[in-house]
Amino acid sequence: MRVGSIAFRVEDLPGQEAFWTQALDYVPREHEEDDDFVLLRPRDGVGPNISLGEHESAYELPPRIHLDLYADDQPAEVSRLKELGATEVEWGKRPADADYVIMADPEGNRFCVVQV
Repeated sequence: MRVGSIAFRVEDLPGQEAFWTQALDYVPREHEEDDDFVLLRPRDGVGPNISLGEHESAYELPPRIHLDLYADDQPAEVSRLKELGATEVEWGKRPADADYVIMADPEGNRFCVVQV
């Protein structure tokens, strides 16, 4: 068994599709015909898909699940993601020597950029 897709509920499907395709270098699955759902796949075919379903939902803090995105050059990736519309999330309990930066996509879905 393996993870095939990670699913997000989103309110702005075109906006979230644009953010995540650029953030992860993913592409929409061919022949996508739903106007309230899109499946994004890795351009190189390696890794899980991201499924975006347009659906209003309540946002809770702390979130029950988030992505950890591994980066060889964390500062460059954090800067690039901010240019795409992500924001850095401040958390008072984050250790000074943490290898991760907490971020949020344009709708507030949290993820971490981890230095590898």
